[in-house]
Parts: sequence; C-alpha cells; structure tokens
Amino acid sequence: MAPAPTPRRPAIIAVDGRSGAGKTSLAVEVAAALREHRSVALLHLEDLYPGWDGLDEGIRRGLQVLECLRRGEPARWRPWDWAADAEGAERVTQPADVVLLEGVGASAAPLRALIDAVVWVEAADDERKRRALARDGETYAPHWDRWAAQEEAWLAHDAASSAAAVTVTLDGSRPGDAGAELTAALVINALADLPSLRDLLAPERSARESGGVVVRRMPAVPDPQALFAELFGASERAVWLDSSDAEVGSSGAGVGSRSRFSIMADDAGLLGRHMAHRRGLTEVVHGPGSATPVSARFDTPFFRWLDAEWGHGGSGVPGLECGFALGWLGYLGYELKRECGGSDVDPGLADAQLIFAARAVVLDHARGEAWLLALDAPDAEAWLDVAAAAVRHAHGVTSGAHAVTSGVHGVTSGPHGVTSGAHGVTSGPHGVTSGAHGVTSGPHGVTSAHLGPVFSGRDSASSYMDKVRAALAEIADGNTYEVCLTTTLEATVAAGDKPAGDSLGADTHAGGHHSGQSQDVESRDLARPSGDRPAVVPLDVYGALRRRSPAPFAAFARFGGLAIASTSPERFLAVTADGDLRAEPIKGTRRRTPGGTAAEDALADARVRAELAANPKDRAENLMIVDLLRNDLSHHAVPGSVAVSRLFAVETYATVHQLVSTIDARLRPGASRAEAIAAAFPPGSMTGAPKISTMAILDRLEAGPRGVYSGAIGYFSRTGAADLSVVIRTLVIQEHDGAARLTLGVGGAVVADSDPSDEYEEIRTKAFAVLGALGSEFPG
Repeated sequence: MAPAPTPRRPAIIAVDGRSGAGKTSLAVEVAAALREHRSVALLHLEDLYPGWDGLDEGIRRGLQVLECLRRGEPARWRPWDWAADAEGAERVTQPADVVLLEGVGASAAPLRALIDAVVWVEAADDERKRRALARDGETYAPHWDRWAAQEEAWLAHDAASSAAAVTVTLDGSRPGDAGAELTAALVINALADLPSLRDLLAPERSARESGGVVVRRMPAVPDPQALFAELFGASERAVWLDSSDAEVGSSGAGVGSRSRFSIMADDAGLLGRHMAHRRGLTEVVHGPGSATPVSARFDTPFFRWLDAEWGHGGSGVPGLECGFALGWLGYLGYELKRECGGSDVDPGLADAQLIFAARAVVLDHARGEAWLLALDAPDAEAWLDVAAAAVRHAHGVTSGAHAVTSGVHGVTSGPHGVTSGAHGVTSGPHGVTSGAHGVTSGPHGVTSAHLGPVFSGRDSASSYMDKVRAALAEIADGNTYEVCLTTTLEATVAAGDKPAGDSLGADTHAGGHHSGQSQDVESRDLARPSGDRPAVVPLDVYGALRRRSPAPFAAFARFGGLAIASTSPERFLAVTADGDLRAEPIKGTRRRTPGGTAAEDALADARVRAELAANPKDRAENLMIVDLLRNDLSHHAVPGSVAVSRLFAVETYATVHQLVSTIDARLRPGASRAEAIAAAFPPGSMTGAPKISTMAILDRLEAGPRGVYSGAIGYFSRTGAADLSVVIRTLVIQEHDGAARLTLGVGGAVVADSDPSDEYEEIRTKAFAVLGALGSEFPG
C-alpha cells in the first residue's frame, strides 16, 4: 500500500491589534480576496476566549488550533457562547492553503513560531473605542475597561506590534464598505512583498505587475518647473528626472539623445508605493498618500528586492520612445556598496529610497509633447484630467529674455538665464561667472558675496592634500592604481517656510515685466533670512541650479525631510527593455571662464577643450575607469558584446568641459537586470580601480559616509528598462526640527602623477556651480 501523501503545510497569517482597530472587517475582506486563487480558513480568536477574562486562555487555545492546522490536520475546538457565558458545540476547521487567525493576541509570542506573517492593525484609542461600542455596544460597554486591562498586561511584556511584517493604519471605514475592500487590497499587495509569501501570492503579484496603462498624449511645451510645482510641489515624496539642458545642447556626440525626455511623478494614488532600504531592512508602503497606508517590513538585501520587484511583465507605451513606462524612481546611496563587496558604513539616512509611480508625466523635448501616464485604476481618469489641465496651464510659460511671467507661479529670469522655448529649456553662455570674492550674475554685473549659506569643509586645504599624498602612497605600494578621493562641504540653515510649489519668482531684468530689480535677487531669495540664519527651500534651490548649470541628468527628488538637487552630467548605467547596456563615465574636468565677447569665449573654450582632450593625466584617469566598467559589464553580458564606442570625447556644459567615454554591452539572455546593476555599483568613476580594494582605502582616508553622493539617481521601469545617473554636482538637504543641513560632496581621481595642489583646485572647480547658485563660497 502506498504511503499517504504528506499534508501540504499551510501559510498562517495573523491579523492582530487592539480592540476596535478594525481587524475583523479587514480579515474578512482579505480572506475573500485570497479565496480567488486558493483555499482559506478564517478563525476569530473571540470565538476561543472563555469569557471576559479569557485573553491568555484564548491565546493558549489558539495555539492548539494552529498546531493541528500547521500539520495539515483538522482542528477541533469549542466556540464560546457569549450570551450563555459557556462553551458551545464542537466545531471542526479543515486544513487550507492559507489560515487567517484574527483577534487580539493572534500574534502573541507563543503563536509567532507557527506564523508566517503578522498584520498589525493600528488605530487611535478614541477611534477604537468608538468602533467597538458601535458594533457591540450593549454587550461590550460594561466590560471595555476590564478587557483593555488584559490587553495592556499582555502588551507590556510582548512587543507584538514590533514583530509585525505588515502594519495597517486604519481610518473610520465601516465594515463592508469600499474603504475596507481597498484597504484589504493594499494588505494583500503588502503581503505579496514578503519573501515568505512571495511564491504563494504569485498570482496577485502578476496581476499587479501586468496592469494596463492609460495614456494621454498632448502637443505641448509646458515649463517643466512650473508643471512640477503645479502637480507635485505639495507631494511629500516626488521625483523629477530633468533633462534641463534639453534645448541648451552640449557639444559632444550623443548629448542630444540623452536630453530628450524629462520625467516627473510622485507616489500618490491608489497604486502608489514608497520604499526605503537601510542596512538590510526594506520597508515598502502601499498607498502612502491614502487614509489607510499599509507598510511591509522585511529583511532582504536591496538588490535582491530589486530583482524580485523590477521589470516582470510591464509593457511599453506605443509611440513613446522613452524607456520609462511607469515604475520605480529615486536614489541608490553609495553605502549600498556593502552589497557589492564594500564595507558596511552607516550613512545616517536610508541607503536607498524609491517611489513607485503609478502615474507620471513624461516630456518629450524633441517633439514638443507631454505624455500623461497612469496605471489603470479607479482614480486614473480623474488624475489624468488634473494633469492635462496643469500641462495646459504651464504651456508656453517662459522665464527668459522677455521676462514673460508664468501663468502658474510667476517664474521670470534675466536675458542670460533660462528661456522655455519651442522645445524646452535654453541658457545663454554668460549666466554665471566667478570672481575672486563671490558670484557675479547677470548683465548688470551685480556681485553676490556671502548672500548664501556659509559652508565648512570636512577637510581643510592642507588635510585634503595630505589625503591625496596618502592615496599616492597607496598607488606607489601597488595597492591601487586610481583613487577617487572625495570630501564633503556642509552648512546648517533654517528650513524654508515658503510653499514647496512656489518658484523663485521676482528675479527680473531691465525691459521685462518687472524691470528694475537687480540680478542678485535669485541668490538672496534662495537664502532668505530666518532669525540670524538664512533659510532655503529645496525646490527653489534646484530651480537656481538647473538655470545656472543645465545638464542631461539633472534631478530633483524629495522624500519627506530629505531633498536632492542634482545637476549631474554623467550617466552611470542605462538598460533598455530589450537588454542593451550603456555606461558613460566622466573623468577629466575643466572650468569654463566666459566673460569676453562671444568670439573670445569660443576661442577660450576651444583652447581648453583641446588641452583637456590631449592631457595625458586626464586620459589615463578616464581609461582606467573605462577598463573597470568593461569588466563590470562583462559579468552579465553576452561574451564579445562589450565594446568602447566612444573614447575621450569632450562635452561642454554651462560651467565645465568634461572628458567622457561610452561603453556598450548586451545583457545575457536570462541574466538578472538587478544583478547587472549591482555588478557595476557603486559607479566606478566614483571609486577608482581596482574597485573593492580601493573602496577599502577610501573608507580609511575619507573617515565618513558619502550617503547619497557618489550613488545613483534614476528610474527602473516596469518594462525592464532603467536609466541612472551618477550623483555628482548635487546638493543634499536634510530638514529636521526647523533646521536644514546642506551637504555637497566633491572629489577627484588621484593617479600616480597627480599633484596635491591641482587635486585641491579640481574640487573647488567642481563645487563652483552648486555654491554659485546658492550665493555661497568655497570654505577656506
């Protein structure tokens, strides 16, 4: 006789929380939804409590029931008859694919060893009591305090809520209404994120990842900053990937194609999400902008999470040539190097934060079009209407030579500032120049000295040069052959009180609608006084940066109290939906010094470009990183597909010339896209080579975390495409208790023939664009 088959082990999920939090109605909705693809047994602990003093005994009886079901055996138990105050007739619960245990104490310590996931439902005390008495008033009211005391005693020694993998914060939704159904859907999506339940809930994950996209395509050239402020200025979390040099253009092959699209989005809407990862712990919040956000927390490396989450089933948008068709956007901090062979350093903030954009705007600067995208959901059409109105509102807004005032936020600028023309943003060559003691801006020659925050440096000139010498010693000893040494500038100011959506405003010039105001207003506006300290508003700061230093990979991101204002010209890595890889490292920088006639400036640019292109030190720095990236990409590439398609090209931006190379490859069929990103992370142009040993040297020399700086910003599309920039030329703003901490990372590559004083001058050059936009000076 063949042996009896081994019963299948069920997944056990506990739904717990204080009385009146809304557990019962939520568990009923979750069970109903789960039954679409599997069998579910739903048990309520209130059927097991033996009376009003029976919490502890109910937990013990619940353990007995779970032990039977865990073994795949029927569970026999007697429910409590609350009206008779006695046990009722025996009941039998049959095994099922999923067992849901709901009630106060469902996740108590004795039960947790049997449970795969705990859902903790949180609600305010007054709301809990209102809900409980509204449901069971006559029965429950005389015993509320008596039962609450048992809950307090239990929770005093059992941190059940801290053990929850999923946390729900409920509003006053009534059982059975649409709010409870939507909350249950968020809970199931959160459970599907958990590694322990990912396979079981694969059908739900597949449905989530393959949803359709609702599209509106508009012929329009909205002012990007006005549009972002209108749609996302008040969002707690939002990302703007901004090809701010879209019409400015920069010399060098391929720059135009890199500057074609801008993307802006937040995490709002029914299908929006937000994730944060810190030192191995990942938290994903579903419906972060809703009244009932649901968070899932689990231990998993970031790149493993990304591999499970990114690019499984999404399709592109017909006619849209941008790789982004909704998905994840945000930053990956440098300290994720712990997952890529580097040491574990605490950056003091999240290692990575991303929003899942279920709706977004994509601007095609080449065609003069705005694409409005939204995942198909009940709230999609309403948002598309709002977004379309915002595009029309911002269409034709200019902030340029004629000082036309924006119909949205009154953005204006001087004749050498920014003009939103036929296809986007343009800038003249004389927008910002640097004098010996400050920043000179605009045609009136007004010098702004000490208008902005006062920065201090992690390193003095002498200490930085000592570190360069230490790096040279490492090179001489054969421990490395290129060290990308960095340092940090920092200032603390008051957090701005101006609304996030309000733009720079009032920065005008002669002949405009608001003529007569001097050009230093912009810097003064960015550092408005607050008591004895200037105050900054992150979006205002970014607006100034994008005008003064437009770049193909500029970006603004806000994650609560953290804001990132970046004018990066450097691509870290791009992955197309069909598997093409491209890296474009920068090594070699020269400052532009306009100030003469157009012809004189053109000649000066040509001389500097020629010198940079031929400089043996810069070429050596660049070539070493090219070789490093060829190796990084080869780990997951089709053999023989890695190629250097561009070597030592000079690209020119508003304030600098850069030496850039391009490495292409083809992703091996079946290879993990997330692992391909991890194999190249952190960007080789920010570490040096060989990468792992050089990162250890940098940890010793720099003596502090880099945080967001030196990491990457960009998107991971539902289609499997990605495009990430290197976080350089970037101001990071952290707000806390009314103060804003500003940090700016700067650095350069040290090779065998580096000169310490030249290396120090290079970091001053790289800091110029950001500090100039703030009206600040390099410290020391």
